[in-house]
Amino acid sequence: MARLLAAAQVVMLARRHWHRLDPQERRRFITLVRVAGGRRGRLTPAERLELVGLIAKADPRLFAGLVVQKFSPFPLPRRMVGGKR
Repeated sequence: MARLLAAAQVVMLARRHWHRLDPQERRRFITLVRVAGGRRGRLTPAERLELVGLIAKADPRLFAGLVVQKFSPFPLPRRMVGGKR
């Protein structure tokens, strides 16, 4: 049961970061990931830059920091969670 609750918390955090992108950006993100198929060489240089920008907008470092903070037995420094400002 604890694993299920932990997974649910991670999903809720992921959803929050996913919704940082507007619907059009989310559709474009999915399209680019499907075209790439796990290989960045399948994307044009412009598409790669676009994908990098979309990923940056979703703020993956903050997402990872929040996940670690959620399961850490002690408080983490802000620098570790959100990175340098």
